[in-house]
Amino acid sequence: MSESTSDADKIRNKRLAKLQSQATAPPKAADAAASGATAETIASSTSPSELETSVREPNQPYDVPASSSNTTPDTGPDMLSVNGEKTKKIRISSAGSSSAAPQNDHGPSLAEAMPSKTASLRSTSILPSSRDSIGVWQDRMLSSVFRVTIDPRTHQDSSGNALQMLPGLQTEMEEQGVDSLLNTEVLDQALLEAASNRRSGTPLDYLLGCWKRVVKQSRGMKGASPDESRYEIVKEARRLCMSYCIFAITIPDMFGWERPPSNPLTPHLLLGPEDERGACFDFLTEVAARFSDDDSIREALVGAMQEISQRLGTMTMNDDFRPYIYALKHVARFPPIVQALVQSPAFLPKDVPTHDLETSTFLGPFFQLSPLQEKVTTTFFSAGQAMDQASIVNAQKSLRMTLQIHQTDLLDIANHFIRSSKESRDKVLDWFALTVNLNHKRRAMQVDNAAVSSDGFMINVTVDRIDVDYLRRHPRVDIKEETKMNADQSTSDEFYAEAAGGSSNFISEIFFLTLAAHHYGMDAAINKLDQVEKDLKYMAKQMQRLEAEREKFINTPQYPVFENAMKRFRDRVDKAHSYKFALQGVLFDDLSQARSMQFMRYVIVWLLRLVAPPSNYPKKQLQLPLPTEQPSVFKCLPEYFLEDVVNNFKFIFRHLSHVITSTQSDELVTICITFLRSSEYIRNPHFKAGLVAILFYGIWPTYSRQKGVLGDLLNGLRFANEHLLHALLKFYIEVETTGAHTQFYDKFNVRYEIFQIIKCIWSNTIYRERLAQESKINVNFFVRFVNLLLNDVTFVLDESLSAFVKINDVTRELQSPNLEQTMRSEKEELLAELESRAKNFMQLTNETMSMLKLFTKALADSFTMREIVQRLADMLDYNLDAMVGPKSSNLNVPKKKEYGFEPIVLLSEIVDVFINLMDKPTFIEAVARDGRSYKPENFEKATGILKKYSPKAPEELAKWTKVGERVKKAKELDAQAEEDLGEIPDEFLDPLLFTLMEDPVILPTSKTTVDMSTIRSHLLSDPNDPFNRAPLTIEDVVPNTDLKSQIEAFKAEKKGKRNIGAEAMDLSSG
Repeated sequence: MSESTSDADKIRNKRLAKLQSQATAPPKAADAAASGATAETIASSTSPSELETSVREPNQPYDVPASSSNTTPDTGPDMLSVNGEKTKKIRISSAGSSSAAPQNDHGPSLAEAMPSKTASLRSTSILPSSRDSIGVWQDRMLSSVFRVTIDPRTHQDSSGNALQMLPGLQTEMEEQGVDSLLNTEVLDQALLEAASNRRSGTPLDYLLGCWKRVVKQSRGMKGASPDESRYEIVKEARRLCMSYCIFAITIPDMFGWERPPSNPLTPHLLLGPEDERGACFDFLTEVAARFSDDDSIREALVGAMQEISQRLGTMTMNDDFRPYIYALKHVARFPPIVQALVQSPAFLPKDVPTHDLETSTFLGPFFQLSPLQEKVTTTFFSAGQAMDQASIVNAQKSLRMTLQIHQTDLLDIANHFIRSSKESRDKVLDWFALTVNLNHKRRAMQVDNAAVSSDGFMINVTVDRIDVDYLRRHPRVDIKEETKMNADQSTSDEFYAEAAGGSSNFISEIFFLTLAAHHYGMDAAINKLDQVEKDLKYMAKQMQRLEAEREKFINTPQYPVFENAMKRFRDRVDKAHSYKFALQGVLFDDLSQARSMQFMRYVIVWLLRLVAPPSNYPKKQLQLPLPTEQPSVFKCLPEYFLEDVVNNFKFIFRHLSHVITSTQSDELVTICITFLRSSEYIRNPHFKAGLVAILFYGIWPTYSRQKGVLGDLLNGLRFANEHLLHALLKFYIEVETTGAHTQFYDKFNVRYEIFQIIKCIWSNTIYRERLAQESKINVNFFVRFVNLLLNDVTFVLDESLSAFVKINDVTRELQSPNLEQTMRSEKEELLAELESRAKNFMQLTNETMSMLKLFTKALADSFTMREIVQRLADMLDYNLDAMVGPKSSNLNVPKKKEYGFEPIVLLSEIVDVFINLMDKPTFIEAVARDGRSYKPENFEKATGILKKYSPKAPEELAKWTKVGERVKKAKELDAQAEEDLGEIPDEFLDPLLFTLMEDPVILPTSKTTVDMSTIRSHLLSDPNDPFNRAPLTIEDVVPNTDLKSQIEAFKAEKKGKRNIGAEAMDLSSG
């Protein structure tokens, strides 16, 4: 080559030399990119005249085709007309070799049939002047496939397609004195001239169309009768066509076109394989096969796909995004292309910021597309809150269908990437891991949307050999900063510092990645929906407040400003509603939630096996309570492993209960009972409350199931029969203190749900029998439960009834015509607050009284123990007095039904509790000893009310009358006993209640003596010594036997004096 040859020419010549080596290769290697020899070796072994090329400098942009002009005959044998200019012919056929001539098993080869020509520009003999059948066929086939001709009389092929005249090649062949028949020997020159002189489109547009036609021709040959010569001709035409396609992609200036600013292959990948100019399956197969020998086409294809990804990153679902998805689906079917994509630095850049994850990684833009993008939500729900329900439902169905199609495509893409090779699988898993690891903040209390990925992106990422040691083998999922199930940070760090040996299997990788993706995707979106609904409620209140101030601005200069502010606020509200509807459309999808539920069932089984090794659950049932020693591997798990189970099933039961059946719920019921019964395994009380909520939502009646999805299962499942009731009562006790600032009100919500579950199963005699048995065995446990139940009943009853009194007072004040407007407004706000408070507490009162009624009937002994019974009696007396006593008229409020207040029903339930305990002497005595609220007339008045409104059967009224009589008699006996005792020494009195001690005990730290029943009652709610606040348990107290003996002697002395006095009276009367 001359020294003046440019770098571009050198590259061009090397490519042509490589193509030449392919032409001389054996038939089996002709399809491949090149043999082992390098382009430089081939170029050095070939004469300069054979490789030299002199293509004119490009002077036109790539997207504007070069103008075609009439080509004048060449003035020399080596000249070819390209874009109207004389240029040396580029030769890519082998020199001095006949191996390119196809062989025919049925006759002589073409080389043998053709006379030798000297001084020919072609390296082998061309067809003879006599037109044999194969020569005519070859000319007709090549002309039809490549839409070219060198016969000025021919303008169309046999199918009527216009043919492009190649005057340069025609002139050359005339000068050589050969027949004007197209053949593979001159095809390279024909392709160069045809592609360089296009009237419209680009060289690649033309060549891709040729490629589709030559592939079709090749397939037709395979199906026809074998003709090796014809097949080899088509094979060589196919090889040359592909080579020139690659030239058009990598060195478009070879055809006189300027190198474009964007990748030349990009638009053809987007057109789809069926389009004339699209990259079809065979094209990509051939391109992928040449990767190992041609880095430039590999780089070009990877670059085109990266450009597609970048363009998609600027789009939403409102745009025409489908071609971009189809392009990736198409190329993902080719493992070599997938391998090239994942090896690119752009696939997973280092140190990518979280907010750029969706646009700066290769897969990010494909997964960011979602109906939750702001522009998309306002398109589906353009009217915002003004939309009617039918329109919202239809829009959500459309949205859901769009998302399902997109997610199916994403699954197909991910599946091909993962299955292509181990390297591509690992890179994809790395990308998913990066996605979840960078989005920890999506589950923060206050989420900065600019610092995390979008909801739609994270939801799209969501999808016996699970190895728990995966988390100790430098896992892709980063759990270091996650709160652990039941371990502090130092314990967790110490556990994970000891790395496990071996390697994790693919199933484990997918399991833990899916769980993390679900946590930061689906579960975070569920929380986001709750937050959006809260925000909308707040905005609605703000809107009302602003509208109330409108009158202040009417007819003032500030009114336009006010109107603009209101418009902006309404726009915000509409956008929030649009987003809410879109989020509901995504989350309320039966198919995705059913898949999510199925995965969560696997998580449940895995967790249950983990806490009770070597359990073979569900083949073998768990034994409760769980072992005292908790497995370290479970304690150090991220707590979201359980949190996602809780949130997922709560959401499904609340909104999509029809997608779950009782046959799918055994594992769910088991995990709820297990971690409520062995609640010490879970540190976070909110998760345990969530387990109760799952059972509560599971018994909600539906249109086809009176007891909900779980009601029948809770009554029929043996595991539930054995452990459910104890588990519920245990958490009823635990929830008294959650550690949260809202624990006082949280406990009432949880206990309300517990009551509903108990009511659902109470008709089952198995539960009641087991409850009675346990109450006799585990006395302290049931005493604690009864104590807290009494606390609740006392509190909610007092709050409800006092609220009604205040409502009456405020209502009377508002009736005054002299009340100032400001004061009236304040009173109206107070009344609204009182009404809301009364409604909430009355609902709790009804449920709590209902439970008290059930349990006093089933556990009478527990409710009449000395440490409990007096509090119960005092509470009942107080509320009976409030319902029928002198101040009962204060409860006569309007709108009773709106508050859930039914005085007769409430009075009836109070009476039922009295009746349930009437046979217990300690209860009757305790009622009689209530010196504050016990009044015999209250019993009589209650009898009259019950008779008048008839809520009780005659036999129940008879029992109630007998209760009153027994209490009255006990009161008389107690008064007599108190009179007989006379002055009681101070040292015999309980220092807290000032009553005569029955069983005095010494508190070990304060050395104070109190009655055993008093300290038992105190420790039920406070685990400290009441006199010095030192920690104290009932086992620590010491019986004061000496003092007890003194008290017994004192009582005996008083009793003896009373008996002597009685005898004296008898004698005197006699």
